[in-house]
This record gives sequence, structure tokens and C-alpha cells, in this order.
Amino acid sequence: MKNSNYIINGILILAVIVLFMLQLKGGKGGVKQLETAGITTESMGSHLPIAYIRTDSLLLKYKFSIDLNNSLLKKVEDRKLAINQKADKLNKDYTDFQQKAQMNAFISQERQAQEQDKLIRQKQELDNLASQADKELSAEQVQVIQQIQDTIITALKAFNIPKKYQLILSNAGTDNILYAADDSYDITNEVLEFLNARYVPAK
Repeated sequence: MKNSNYIINGILILAVIVLFMLQLKGGKGGVKQLETAGITTESMGSHLPIAYIRTDSLLLKYKFSIDLNNSLLKKVEDRKLAINQKADKLNKDYTDFQQKAQMNAFISQERQAQEQDKLIRQKQELDNLASQADKELSAEQVQVIQQIQDTIITALKAFNIPKKYQLILSNAGTDNILYAADDSYDITNEVLEFLNARYVPAK
């Protein structure tokens, strides 16, 4: 996964460098190459047709992302509560078993062994339940991330029809962009407004 991210980032950086070189080169050759790529000097003005989004900031304020994450957190809390309740009952049963064993309250060794086996099975079932819950929640988390990514990409296609950016970068912290001299390349708030305006919460 990391290797594919490095490759994608490398391609994006290369694309930016090529666009900068074409812009700085000037002359008829440079203009021709830009027009071949679908970029005219009129549409560019003094800016390259490139923008970036601060995805960490976007996801914190994107209503769809907030709702999905809150829903996932509730599931985590509910399952954690259910498992903790079962664990508390098991601990109580184990304490009762120990007290009975210490006071020789069991009718026979066979009866004591049966109760002990029952507690062991309950512990195994609880461990399996916790493990299954972790797997399900991990799968749901992946699904939530994919849903958010899909809606953002779909929305960006519509957002970009009038904007005509050739490249929109994703930037979390200093992941892809270490320094941007011109804040006008940052379209995070503009995209956020567009996304939230399109979002209709589920009833």
C-alpha cells in the first residue's frame, strides 16, 4: 500500500514539474504543448491549472464524513459495552466458582470439573466474540473510508467542470505539499462548501 502511494505521489509530482516547465518555457513551442494538453494561456492566466485540498481539514468538516464516523463510533461503543457486560458476568461467575471451590461447596470433583469446563468455554466464546467484533468493525471502517473517497471523487468531477483544473492534489499535513507560496492553490474551503451543499443526510 505504501509503495503504491509513493508511485502515485511520484507521478503527481512529475506531472506538476512538467506543467511548471511548460509554463516557464514560454515561446511558441511551449504554448503549443500547453494547448495540446488542453490548457490555454487564457484559461491559465497567471496561475497553473493546479489546486490542492487539505484532506485532513476537509474530512473534519465534511458532514457526510462526520455522520459516517459518528455512526461507526456508536457501533464500536455498543459492541464494546456488550462485550464488557459479558466479561463482567464471566468474572462474577469465576469469582463464585473460586469461592465454592475454596469452601468445598461442590458435591463432587466431577461437578467442580463441569463448572470449570463451562467457565473455560464461556471465556473462549467471549474471546471469539471480541475477535469477530474487531474484524467486523475493521471491515466497516474500510467501507466507510471507501464511501467517503467515492463521494469526494464523484463530487470533484462535478466541481471541476467550470473550474477546469488539470490536477487536484490531496494534501494531509505535509504528505504531498511541503510548501505552497500562493494560498490561492488551496481550494479546501471551496470544495468543502460544494460537498456540504450536495450532502443530504439520511432520514
